[in-house]
Amino acid sequence: MDIVVKEELKAYIDPLTADEHDALERSILAEGCRDALVLWGNVLVDGHNRFGICQKHGLPFNTVQNTRFQSMEDVHLWMIEQHLGRRSVSDFQRGVLALRKRDILAARKQIEQAQLQRESDGTAEVVEDAGEDSPPWEPAPKISRAELAREAKLSTSQVGMIERIHAQAAAEVVEAVKAGVISISAAAAVADLPEEEQRAAAAGGKDELKQAAKRVRESKRKPRAPKPEAAEMDFEEADEEQIASRDAEVLSALEQLGEDAPALRRRVVALTRENDTLRAQLAALRKQLEAL
Repeated sequence: MDIVVKEELKAYIDPLTADEHDALERSILAEGCRDALVLWGNVLVDGHNRFGICQKHGLPFNTVQNTRFQSMEDVHLWMIEQHLGRRSVSDFQRGVLALRKRDILAARKQIEQAQLQRESDGTAEVVEDAGEDSPPWEPAPKISRAELAREAKLSTSQVGMIERIHAQAAAEVVEAVKAGVISISAAAAVADLPEEEQRAAAAGGKDELKQAAKRVRESKRKPRAPKPEAAEMDFEEADEEQIASRDAEVLSALEQLGEDAPALRRRVVALTRENDTLRAQLAALRKQLEAL
């Protein structure tokens, strides 16, 4: 059988790094290709790296057919499930795969609902060959973000950030987070910038990307409310009895200073009266402003 390699499937999952590929090649050369390649008909579904290495060195390999596939979407979903369970897949990659799964299931759900509506209206048509990506398939479950996060072994906030990166980030920022240059949270922050600014930050390297993320976060923080100035404080208007009572208290306290400080006593009394006058003026101004 001539095995067909579809570039679409080969590129559906992020490729191995050079180090990972070298390690796999050494393992196959030492122990042979232990895991069978998965086929759908003659199309290679899983084992692209193993197939390439075996072809390169003329090594034998086994194949197995997956008879459950009914469409290319079934193939995609199977590939996603396989890679979500692998420890070598990064958090970002798992998040992207989980979002792909959500999109496939959402599209299927929409088709199912449209079909049910046509059947309810009596307008459904029997189609002999609807194509490989049309029903029948198992009913598509509705999947929440929390369920996606659980499958991908991520938090719901991480899934949300990866979704933002996937939708808004420039290609250079995506490559940076894939390579581990910046964190998912930093990449999500940078993704809020205009595309040109994202590219400029990515061109500046790790430090510039981190600084860009910091600027975005700081711009979103709510500024602290300024402390009220003395003129803005809520003063109540003092009446004459309150002023006289306060004067008496001040004078009583000043009596303890003795007869050797008359000038100081007079100055304190004057300042106290001045303070009360200012309070009264501020209270009057506030009432005028409220009346406007």
